[in-house]
Amino acid sequence: MYIPTAFEEHRPGELQRVLREHPLGALVTHGPNGLDANHIPFELDEATGPHGTLRAHVARANPVWREVPADGADVLVIFQASEAYISPNWYPSKPEHHRHVPTWNYQVVHAHGRLRVMDDERFLRGLVARLTREHEQRSLQEKPWKMGDSAPEFIDGLLQAIVGIEIEVTRLVGKSKLGQNREARDRLRASAGVEALGNAQAAEAMRGAGEV
Repeated sequence: MYIPTAFEEHRPGELQRVLREHPLGALVTHGPNGLDANHIPFELDEATGPHGTLRAHVARANPVWREVPADGADVLVIFQASEAYISPNWYPSKPEHHRHVPTWNYQVVHAHGRLRVMDDERFLRGLVARLTREHEQRSLQEKPWKMGDSAPEFIDGLLQAIVGIEIEVTRLVGKSKLGQNREARDRLRASAGVEALGNAQAAEAMRGAGEV
């Protein structure tokens, strides 16, 4: 990934925040048929491995878990956070010299690591329970759904139809392109333009970029 110096993201807390708050990652693998990508919600365990461990599950019918080497495979998982189109008309400095063009602001983290297949019912049951609990809480329902709401035999059947994967993260590479290379007045006015379009998350990230 091309990362100009101004956009390098080194803060471990910010890198892991992106993984936690935007858990749908694109798992990129290289198998017998070449490159492949699968979009999967991941759980991040920050307490294990040098940079944490990612866990997820895929359908047993998905060939990705059969196509990785038995001793593990080098993989890449891409996590995309806030993003927004930036119009040069939002910059207060534009009328002064007319030397601005449109751009796109975004945050992204690439997690490099080694994948292991976890075809184990206990692993899967615990993983699914944790993922369900985490994301049902985010849904802000008065009574979140839980696995116990369904018949045990139904859940048992679904668990048999999935396979677990675990990725020990060996490297996190982050890019926060949020207007840090612009004057503060331009970055802040652009963030207001983004927020006016309903993208509060990207606007907040742009405002916070001045504190990096």
